[in-house]
Amino acid sequence: MAEETTTPATPAAEAAKLAQPAAAKKPKEPTVEEKPFAEFIEQHFQPALAAALQKLGITDIKLSFKQDKIPVQGFSSSPCWQLTGNWLGGMRQFSIYFLEEDINGKKAFSQAEGGAKPSTLESFMIDERKVSLDLLLFYTLQRLNGQKWLTRN
Repeated sequence: MAEETTTPATPAAEAAKLAQPAAAKKPKEPTVEEKPFAEFIEQHFQPALAAALQKLGITDIKLSFKQDKIPVQGFSSSPCWQLTGNWLGGMRQFSIYFLEEDINGKKAFSQAEGGAKPSTLESFMIDERKVSLDLLLFYTLQRLNGQKWLTRN
């Protein structure tokens, strides 16, 4: 076995090495979920949801994102952000309510058929601590499929 020889660094060489500024790290691009709330919904979630629904055969989907009062009968609240989707000429409608202006905050869900107003407000994604675009999309599609609106059993 050959002995490995290394030359010890001189104090001057080490001082020069320390004097060099560390390579400036490029600021890390924020993840989609770290972007401002409205930007995340309008530029990422809304288009992804529309594409997923169209892939499942719902071609006349209309999605809107606005701040408004929750339209559930007998429920009064202050305005909150909501993503509303409807298709079949408005015969099927669902809304996801963001009670806080944060994708990780409290959320609720309602749905209605036949042009009626929603009558029930359900909690939505209550067990999720860290919400991602894929997770929000999955839960939305799962909830719509629970209504038998996407596929038949």
